[in-house]
Amino acid sequence: MFIAYVIVTVVTIAANAGIAVADFSRARAVLANSAAVGVPPSWIPLLATLKAAGAAGLLLGLLGVRAIGIAAAVGLVLFFTGAVAVHVRARVFHNIAFPAGYFALAVASLALAAAR
Repeated sequence: MFIAYVIVTVVTIAANAGIAVADFSRARAVLANSAAVGVPPSWIPLLATLKAAGAAGLLLGLLGVRAIGIAAAVGLVLFFTGAVAVHVRARVFHNIAFPAGYFALAVASLALAAAR
């Protein structure tokens, strides 16, 4: 079970760190997806910071600060619940797999961290 926790959490960290970098660099795809669901460009740096903080918290959890890791996983689950809800509300389904995938990774990280 510990190996699964490490693998899933490392993948979740990498995914969230990667998308945070894309957000901070205002990648064309990020701007297009945000516009499609009605998220103002001014929110992107804050959203990127939340993703980066989640990744950092998960890393701290891997390094032994269990409570921070669990809190970070909870935060990411809530964040991506909101992202999926925003896609559904805006009826933008062509790219809903992205926030849904991040949501699934966050849920898996949370479940495995809590089971340790």
